[in-house]
Amino acid sequence: MPDPYFTPELFSFLKQLKRNNRRNWFLKNKERYEEIARQPALRFISDLRFQLRSVSPWLVADPAPHRGSLFRIYRDVRFSSDKSPYKTHLAMQFRHAGSKEGVHRPGIYFHIEPGGSFLAAGTWRPDPRNLAKIRDAISWNAKEWKKATRGLELGGDTLKRPPRGYPCDHPMIEDIKRTDFIAHLDFTDKQICSERFMNDFVKAARKLAPLMAFLCRAEGLQF
Repeated sequence: MPDPYFTPELFSFLKQLKRNNRRNWFLKNKERYEEIARQPALRFISDLRFQLRSVSPWLVADPAPHRGSLFRIYRDVRFSSDKSPYKTHLAMQFRHAGSKEGVHRPGIYFHIEPGGSFLAAGTWRPDPRNLAKIRDAISWNAKEWKKATRGLELGGDTLKRPPRGYPCDHPMIEDIKRTDFIAHLDFTDKQICSERFMNDFVKAARKLAPLMAFLCRAEGLQF
């Protein structure tokens, strides 16, 4: 079996960063971050490029050290009351090759955090045009939508009232009221640190693939 990508040291580091979310502390521990967090994550992304093809050839795993699939550890604090400079998790995004809009189009998001790691897939806050397309697809193809979401618990925001053009008694109204179309699967810390984690990740991505395929078809994207 190959060596694991991530080790328990990663979770120890993230816990320490949460307690010491200051620039001076991070600079003193930046080499640790590179060794046990950033470089393993880039290696995981690089290897995932080939594995993702079994899920969809349209999902992009970009191991570039800057502006690739791995999110920066630095927080954008410009519009936040929380001025903590660093994220206390690792995050990766595997977007659809046909779109540059990231989380606003169908894709995968991977989150690593002590006791709270997960893989999410779907579309977060699609623009009004694509939101209308998704709602129409759910309305017209309810059977396919139910099949695509079978066994998944959808999350995200939803409207309190039906959107314009849809009656309150529409059989799919609860899903039509959604403004996000996201599902996620959790991972334990032990799974993340296992030498079998790549297999677990791809298995989870395949489980979420029908949801992404439905959303892609609705928005006119290939999958």
